[in-house]
Amino acid sequence: MSANLFDLEGRVAIVTGGSRGIGREVSLAFARAGASVVVASRKLENCEALVAEIEADSGGSALAVQYHAGDWAANERLLALTEERFGRLDVLMNNAGMSPLYDKLSDVTESLYDKVLDVNLKGPFRLSALAGEKMAAADGGSIINVSSVAAVRPTPNELPYGMAKAGLHALTLGLAREYAPKVRVNCIMPGPFLTDISKAWDMEAFEQNARANIPLARGGQAEEVVGAALYFASDASSYTTGAILKIDGGTVYQPA
Repeated sequence: MSANLFDLEGRVAIVTGGSRGIGREVSLAFARAGASVVVASRKLENCEALVAEIEADSGGSALAVQYHAGDWAANERLLALTEERFGRLDVLMNNAGMSPLYDKLSDVTESLYDKVLDVNLKGPFRLSALAGEKMAAADGGSIINVSSVAAVRPTPNELPYGMAKAGLHALTLGLAREYAPKVRVNCIMPGPFLTDISKAWDMEAFEQNARANIPLARGGQAEEVVGAALYFASDASSYTTGAILKIDGGTVYQPA
């Protein structure tokens, strides 16, 4: 085992939703740990900008791929482009997600419902099934899902999203069994994070609520997921699979 348990030298990692927020910080961290990184997201220009930053920051190799998690065929394309460029895949982080706002549950349209389930659950299922099979037939690897505390503490304001993320927990456990022993599958469960999505929040109300209801009394910063992502991606977690790790400041222990 490497003297540096978190070393990713020589490995290839895909990060979906990789150009912003948590995905951006993880993409940078993987590259700094030695991995070649595929940054996959809907806006190609954002992916390309981050690839340029990665190459300047760490001198590592990176690839930008336009990718929509809700598009079934896009998953095969993403893997094909990764193999074409790097010849292998060692780490997959399913980070792409969406949670559109709505006024009340009866206002949720079929289109909105389908989009939320497609991006948050259907995409990770298809991409993980394809990637896990390839990893298991090769040298093994690690799949990391990103869920949300909404999976275990859903509110009416994000119920379809919470339902999809709960499904992601079930997916994590099922994949961990299906592709063992060569592929480890784990899940990071973030609480409220101050990423791009928080720009739409009433921050004064959020901060007041955080002081009252979050033990650490604040929202998380994107870089605070990096340690967990490196742990699951690397040999440091060589005996960890089927785990769901909450990173939420203690949120889910509070009353609803």
